Amino acid sequence: MSTTVNKSEQSYDELISSLDVHKVKTTPGQIAGKILTYIGLVAYSLFSLLPLYWIVTLAFKAETEIYTRTPKLFGFETTLDHWIEVFSGEASMIGLDFLGSIKNSLIVVPSTVILALILGGPVAYVLARYNFKGKEDIHFFYLSLYFMPPMLILIPLFVLYNKLGLYNTYLGMVLVLQLTTLPLVVLILRGFFEDIPVEIEHSARVDGAKPLWIFWRIILPLIRPGLVATSFLCTIFAWNNYIFSFLLTSGERQSAVVRLTLYRTFTGMMWGPMSAAMLLTVLPVLILAIAIQKYIVRGLTLGAVKG
Repeated sequence: MSTTVNKSEQSYDELISSLDVHKVKTTPGQIAGKILTYIGLVAYSLFSLLPLYWIVTLAFKAETEIYTRTPKLFGFETTLDHWIEVFSGEASMIGLDFLGSIKNSLIVVPSTVILALILGGPVAYVLARYNFKGKEDIHFFYLSLYFMPPMLILIPLFVLYNKLGLYNTYLGMVLVLQLTTLPLVVLILRGFFEDIPVEIEHSARVDGAKPLWIFWRIILPLIRPGLVATSFLCTIFAWNNYIFSFLLTSGERQSAVVRLTLYRTFTGMMWGPMSAAMLLTVLPVLILAIAIQKYIVRGLTLGAVKG
């Protein structure tokens, strides 16, 4: 028995050795190319992260360290005075309730994204599934809204909002931010809907399912990663919007992005408190990105490979 096993192992080894296995050889040029690529990627990463790191250092640096002639990236004197200034609210040096502005953003942005999904989802589905006259004109209309410069409509919007009583209200901000988020929802979700095989809907109709039930119970669950990715992109655009909040709100109703610019006195900018406020502004979006990162990756790659 052992002799038979040894012979089989020997024949197997001879067979493997007899095969003409071509090993891919790495040339010195390829090695140098990989090394240069890694060096370039590391350099680009450091270059991209440097502004964020600089803001972090400013948020913890003492005033004397911020205005020194030779700024330090490491080994500087730290303080929490800037954070105390931000969290002090109306009792702070400039009387700015920055946490209230973050609350405004947390109210307006989710409401904006939800409304954009409710309004834009059906539009994207109709554009993806049905053929009718003017279909591409509607698509181009939303595309035009997305690329339209806000400066074109600022004055009419300001006058209209004052007459309708929407100035300095949450509802007014939710509505005007649809100009940014609604086209984004329609343009992105249309591609996700088109990637869903229409035969799935035909099978459901044969079984007696109604169109609304098919859309709600079959189609939407299939594009859930796409919905999450689209919602996240809309959140970023709405959260970072400056011009609409600056023009159509004032005082305590302004968003965090606008109120950041108020950290200044007659002597100049308050770089320490402003940096701390910047980190607080980035924090909610960063937490959201970490929480849904797997859905974002799946949503952004959904439909990337066809056939």
